Amino acid sequence: MDVHGRDLRYFAAIAEELSYTRAAERLFVSQPALSKQIRMLEKQLGAVLFERDRRTVRLTVVGQALLPHARTVLSAWEAAQAAVEEAKTAERCALVIGMSTSPGRGLLPALRARLVLRYPDARPVLRQVNWADPSAGLADGSSDVAFVWLPLPDGGRYRYAVVAREPRLVALPAGSPLAARAASDPEGAVDFADLLDEPFLALPPEAGPLRDYWLALDARNGREPRIGGVIASAEETHEAVANGEGVALLATDNAPLVVRDAVIAVPVRGISASQLAVAARRDDERPLVLAYLAAAREVGARTS
Repeated sequence: MDVHGRDLRYFAAIAEELSYTRAAERLFVSQPALSKQIRMLEKQLGAVLFERDRRTVRLTVVGQALLPHARTVLSAWEAAQAAVEEAKTAERCALVIGMSTSPGRGLLPALRARLVLRYPDARPVLRQVNWADPSAGLADGSSDVAFVWLPLPDGGRYRYAVVAREPRLVALPAGSPLAARAASDPEGAVDFADLLDEPFLALPPEAGPLRDYWLALDARNGREPRIGGVIASAEETHEAVANGEGVALLATDNAPLVVRDAVIAVPVRGISASQLAVAARRDDERPLVLAYLAAAREVGARTS
């Protein structure tokens, strides 16, 4: 037997008011409709719930037995409805922001300020993603928007706004001959041609074109790089460079994540600048996602 929650609500209202007229007014239904639903409920239960005459309405013994359970069911359903609404609000207001390392550069507070100006209830949630995923969670849907380095694999799936353009540096052991060469250079830099024989630290193969970009394949004239090791975090990069396993290209403002102790970073001539972007899936039209992208375009235009 399945009893409709509406019928329990009607029953409880009559039991509390002890009047069909007042219960109907409270429920915003007609008295005949209310009486009909109660008769149907009594038929389902196989018992009379109310004794009534022209002046009074009283609960029967069966009605008295049902009332506390009806109240419990209605209370539980109200709590369930509240929980559902709370979850819907949280889902609507939450924005998961993926990143492989902290973007720094004042970007997070700048973008957050613009987002909450348009959507005061927005709740940005930061999510750290391994370097093996160059989309920072966009590809598998675990991030709504993400800070990514260009180029993105399967780039047609995404739209993005560039928020920073920076020259690339090379991280070196402080005592390497290349560090001495940079120190004697008027610009404190090295030519990429001087790095061709060096072992390079590479992103995981899953990073695809982004791995190729940070190995600067486009500046090698077809010459294959020597891979000294695979790195998946800034800490791993620091340790590998310090241990002499290889050198690594990095964006200028990411240097503080790697440069310390026995590791330095110097500018590199002959390779393109890096581009950091905020990206989202192209088919994602949710307002918070579009607002975050719009904020990224504003910040990118300002920094440019």
